[in-house]
Amino acid sequence: MTYVVKWGRERLYFPLPAPDTKLAVVRKQISDYTQLSPDSFKLVHAGAVMKDDNAPISAYGIKENSNLAVIGGGEGHLAEPKKSKKASPQQPRTQESTISQIRSEVDKVRQNLKPDVESFLSTLQPSAEPANPNVDSAKEHIRLGELLLQSLLRLDAINAEGEWEEARKERKGAVKEVQGLLDTLDGGWKNRVQG
Repeated sequence: MTYVVKWGRERLYFPLPAPDTKLAVVRKQISDYTQLSPDSFKLVHAGAVMKDDNAPISAYGIKENSNLAVIGGGEGHLAEPKKSKKASPQQPRTQESTISQIRSEVDKVRQNLKPDVESFLSTLQPSAEPANPNVDSAKEHIRLGELLLQSLLRLDAINAEGEWEEARKERKGAVKEVQGLLDTLDGGWKNRVQG
């Protein structure tokens, strides 16, 4: 019995540990194989970031043939360059700055990814035949899917403080919009593959 780890373009197969095994053990297995530092990457299963390394894998629903994704840690080819934070001193976070950060992330998705997703989906129409649909389309589907996942992870990392109702609403709407785009992308691809 195994579980699958998607790391960049690779698919890695690991033996499935007992259900009460802590997530930290799985993280260590992946870290040992990939040579990534255990704290340099996030693990995603079923669209959710697995944050608690002390939780048993059964709490995350990991079972035979489960798919986990490794995000960050040197995937490199899809990661966006880090912006230098040395230029400006850390400003205290406010609800307004948090909302601005959320809107900025969604604007990037709307301006950069949404047109790419729409263009990609239009190439999947039966009347449009790309030059090499199996290879080029599959690569583009993976690229767009991973960029949308990264956006979801960035939104997940934005902490909307307890009393910041407006910021929580904004983040919830942003996650829903980006997840909807990802679902549309995957649905279009699934229909093409099955059709």
